[in-house]
Amino acid sequence: MASSPQRPHAVIIPYPAQGHITPMLHLAKLLHLHGFFITYVNSIYNHQRLLRSRPSSQFLHPLNDFRFEAIPDGLPPSDDTDITQDIPQLCLSTRDNCGSPLMDLVMKLNDSDGVPLVTCIIADVFMSFTLKVGEKLGIPVLLCVTMSACGFMAYLHFFELIQRGYTPLKDESYLSNGYLETSIGWIPGMKDMRLKDFPSFIRTTNRDDIMLNFDGGEAQNAYKAWGVIINTYYELEKDVIDAMKLMFPHLYTIGPLFRFASQIDDEKMKSIGSNLWKEDTTCIDWLDKQKVGSVVYVNFGSITVMTKEQLGEFAWGLANSKHPFLWVIRPDLVAGEKAMLPEGFIEETKGRGVMASWCPQEQVLSHPSLGVFLTHSGWNSTLESICNGVPMICWPFFAEQPTNCRYVCREWGVGIEIDGNVRRDEVEELVREMMEGEKGKEMRLKVKEWKEKSEDTVKYGGSSYESINKLVNDLMIN
Repeated sequence: MASSPQRPHAVIIPYPAQGHITPMLHLAKLLHLHGFFITYVNSIYNHQRLLRSRPSSQFLHPLNDFRFEAIPDGLPPSDDTDITQDIPQLCLSTRDNCGSPLMDLVMKLNDSDGVPLVTCIIADVFMSFTLKVGEKLGIPVLLCVTMSACGFMAYLHFFELIQRGYTPLKDESYLSNGYLETSIGWIPGMKDMRLKDFPSFIRTTNRDDIMLNFDGGEAQNAYKAWGVIINTYYELEKDVIDAMKLMFPHLYTIGPLFRFASQIDDEKMKSIGSNLWKEDTTCIDWLDKQKVGSVVYVNFGSITVMTKEQLGEFAWGLANSKHPFLWVIRPDLVAGEKAMLPEGFIEETKGRGVMASWCPQEQVLSHPSLGVFLTHSGWNSTLESICNGVPMICWPFFAEQPTNCRYVCREWGVGIEIDGNVRRDEVEELVREMMEGEKGKEMRLKVKEWKEKSEDTVKYGGSSYESINKLVNDLMIN
């Protein structure tokens, strides 16, 4: 049987996509710093990707008390082993197939010499099948919200939107006839919301839509968890968090997690990375040569796909703005084909444009040369941009990205939205406005204020600092 049963042991299991893996690895490192034994559980598919993207020694028991394990996600093997899997199918497969492998893993850990008994499971909020595993084994389960509090609150009200008849849409015309401008004023802590500001999965005509039902259902399952952790900070989403505290008795806002993780001194721990793609670090050398505040950083995250035409419009908009730019272009950025830049673009932007297939984003966004971030409004990107004082041009793609975009532009005043039907003239105009205009200056001042608040929240006595200590204490005595 296990030795040292008194030491807390957290099994941490992220949803198997990049935007979820990264913050949960930050959380794992933070809990390890507070004395926890950690078992971090990826899907086999993503574990193999991590082994290919960085030195494998980082994931083969890098520390005796910080270990990586992997379980199958239930999807059939794929010929292409370096892309994000089909999200709806991945959601259903993890829900239906991961419970038994996780149960077997926890039981194996509990029978392993030199490993403390598992004292809690911390799972991504979209991996709520873990609740049944915890119930059967008598282990408390906490769900970690790797999105914004406002995005999570929106998911919590999916089923009420259905009951009130707002979704599904009556037909496709409702996507463009102004219906999505309908005002929704009854969500706790969220004022002046429109239907278009809700996660994109409500924009369906199908009551049986996988994502409408899966995301709504997973959010509701959070009520059954022992506690809920959110990667945000109180000052940023105060109204929503206050409303949520009335809904969840054990609520912990402990973000920005990357800010906590950056404070860890242990070199071995710092070296453990989470990027599923191999990082191109040469872009940092290029940034070092650029003027302060001069660079447009473009990255649409790990899942966003666009058409070849949209890629071309972004490309020529950037080229015509005449500002230097760093653009992350994944091989699978264009739907159904390899991403190819338009003819003449490379020659036109020679010397002021750098393209990378992936990059160390936290390092990029903290670089003094950054002037603006053209982003898909994923939560990690949004939070990292705010906390590094970089204003945004937002092009939300799916899920709760429209919700994040609405808060960035309307509530926090640190960004501007670009039309979904992207046009090069608008790209050029918005880049120039943010880099040269009065609106850009105002937003840089505003985002600096939010950055300072994010720094204060992780310091001694700050709201997130206190929240992580409460989480640790509660887990120690539970």
